Order: sequence, then structure tokens, then C-alpha cells
Amino acid sequence: MSTPIRVLLADDHTLVRRGVRLILDGEPDLTVVAEAGDGAEAVARARETPVDLAVLDVAMPRMTGLQAARELSRRLPDLHILILTMYDNEEYFFEALRAGASGYVLKSVADRDLVEACRAAVRDEPFIYPGAERALVRSYLERLHRGDGLPERAITEREEEILKLVAEGHTSKEIGELLFISAKTVERHRANLLQKLGMRDRLELTRYAIRAGLIEP
Repeated sequence: MSTPIRVLLADDHTLVRRGVRLILDGEPDLTVVAEAGDGAEAVARARETPVDLAVLDVAMPRMTGLQAARELSRRLPDLHILILTMYDNEEYFFEALRAGASGYVLKSVADRDLVEACRAAVRDEPFIYPGAERALVRSYLERLHRGDGLPERAITEREEEILKLVAEGHTSKEIGELLFISAKTVERHRANLLQKLGMRDRLELTRYAIRAGLIEP
């Protein structure tokens, strides 16, 4: 490319963002033009700043990287997306692909893999961190042999958004304002979550959100 790839970098840890930015800005064909501290801010920044590639952490407040990826894929279908994560997790990998990401990079080896992953994403080529391909293909073939497909989502995307915000301690009114829905609608979704997951209260929902990687413990 004659002009550098414009990157949006989203991670809720300032030191991580600083380190990743140093890696990317050290390359002549990459430049970080916007940063965000959570998924919702990432969506807002991508809509106001011209970017070619969004690099999103998985675990962020208000909106996870996977939720942000789904929203960005809907709103900006030409935007390339990479997931940057500490989780070496097959379920997250498949969820990232569903969300519209073209790559999945582990933070532990970001200094080795991230630059190439960025370049691959902009070329519309998938990037899987080295060592994962064999395990992922084996797992997928085992599912096909059993007659299974990819893992089904336990809850809807909207329910996941509300679950995350409930677990973070937001009130129904605050959640409604963040998601542009009424507090009554939030309460209905919350009741559906409790029933669907067989849970009784916010504490159990919070524990589920931690296990699901929606919030950090």
C-alpha cells in the first residue's frame, strides 16, 4: 500500500495499548490513528475516524471485543477486524469468526504475530495463531463425525449485551440508556436470562458472565 494501514486499537489496559501501539507504529505500513478503552468507544471511534483495521481486545468493559466486532461488521462492512486476546480458547476463536473478525492473535506472542496478522487481514486473508490450526481442524472434524455443527450460542446477542452490563453493576435505567431501549425492556431481557440459564439472581448471572469471558473476575 502507498499509504499506511490506518488502525483503531481497543483495549481497556492503557499499558497494553501503549505496548501494542509501539509495535504497530514501528512499521512503515501501519499507523494507529485512534484508540479506545472499551468496545462501545471502539464502535464510536470507528464511525468518526476513517480506519482500515480494528484491533480489538476480547475482555473490555461495557461491550466486549466480540460484541464490538459484531456491531462494526454490521455498521462498517468494509472494515477489517482482528481480535487480540490472552485467551487461547477454541470457542472464542469460532465466536470471533462469527462476529466478522478475520484473525485471532494471542497477546503473549503479539510482538511476533500481530504485524503479519494486520497485513493479512487487510489482504482479506484469515490469520490463525501458529499452533492452533491442527487443534482447530481436529476439533471441527470430530464434531462433523459426531454429526454436530459449531457450538450453538446459549443466549442471543442482545441478551449477552445485557448480561455483561448487569454483571458490571449497571442499573436497568443505565443499561437502557446505553443500548437505547427502555428500562422495562431491559427487565424483560433480564428475566428471560434468569429463566433460560436457570439462575436466580444477579450474583449467579455475574458468575456466568465471568465464566463466559464477558467480564474479568
